[in-house]
Amino acid sequence: MKKFFIFLIVIATIILGVFFALNYDNDIPIEIATKNEVKEPTKEEIIYNKAQDIISNLSLDEKIGQLFLVRFPSNAVEAVSNNYFGGYLLFEKDFKGKTKEQVQNMISEVQNASKIPLAIAVDEEGGTVVRVSSNTNLASEKFKSPSVLYNNGGFELIKEDTINKSNTLSELGINLNLAPVVDVASPSDYMYGRTLKQGVELTKEFARTVIEASKSGKVTYTLKHFPGYGHNSDTHKAGSLDKRTYEEIINTAIPPFEEGIKAGAEAILISHNVIECIDSENPASLSLKVHELLRNKLGFEGIIITDDLSMNAITGITDMYLKAILAGNNLIITSDYEKAILEVKNAINEQKITEEQINQLIIKNIIWKINNELIN
Repeated sequence: MKKFFIFLIVIATIILGVFFALNYDNDIPIEIATKNEVKEPTKEEIIYNKAQDIISNLSLDEKIGQLFLVRFPSNAVEAVSNNYFGGYLLFEKDFKGKTKEQVQNMISEVQNASKIPLAIAVDEEGGTVVRVSSNTNLASEKFKSPSVLYNNGGFELIKEDTINKSNTLSELGINLNLAPVVDVASPSDYMYGRTLKQGVELTKEFARTVIEASKSGKVTYTLKHFPGYGHNSDTHKAGSLDKRTYEEIINTAIPPFEEGIKAGAEAILISHNVIECIDSENPASLSLKVHELLRNKLGFEGIIITDDLSMNAITGITDMYLKAILAGNNLIITSDYEKAILEVKNAINEQKITEEQINQLIIKNIIWKINNELIN
């Protein structure tokens, strides 16, 4: 019996020896070696690193230019060649009387002149705000407003309209639509005619429907006007003070934006209204607190765009381009690009902002361009 136990011990020792031998490679256990293996980078990491590499090869002037979405000037090719804009914003006058081929050539010319592919944007909301479809050479009829579409065919018609609109814009070379308006408003409000003209829940569904439908095409849609236009007056003409409580903003204005973000919204445009309960000193477009609400509370990771800084609501504000950067905008809409660029350069020279801050803003724009295959 004693010899049998000794035999068992010897066999067990041999088995354990073989086991440990198989689990060692150059004296390193397999478990430890596995932990030290380099993980494959995710798609997001690859794109981020690519964007970082692109930015590292840009001059400071080129980086500054990437901040701006500029109203299309008469010397558009020369202007983008010299100033390296992030994009151009086109209006009805830029399409007036042109054929489809002429518009395509116009856009191709500026794209070919740009070192980094441009965001080419329009406000094609439908209804009273149409840029492309105001020209019958480019669309058989004007795109209808959200409320008319909803009344005529509900969200299915809105989905169909979004797809048709995307195809029309994309064929021309347009890749960014500053729509839809997802504000919740009352009949007496300035913004009411451009909204769905419905309450919070239906406006949430509207935001989700448009963003989801847009994913089938090559045009990015922009939720506006964060954090909800509400009862405010026309900021094209003068400043407007939003006196709603924080609870009203959160419960009635923010939900459509939240819904759109969940659906994959890539861009959000900020209004010039002063939201008293959040920041009584600055228009929302220039307010760090409003941007923090969007980034931190809503978790939005895409492009934040200002409303046009040429609008009368903010034209009297000192250092408005500097404030737009400090607030955290990725794209700044401007008509006066020479003044805008000079102000940013002066701010850097005076150490009010840094080149690294510019990098952190424009990387969102570069990532968007990579994701949307503008940059290969």
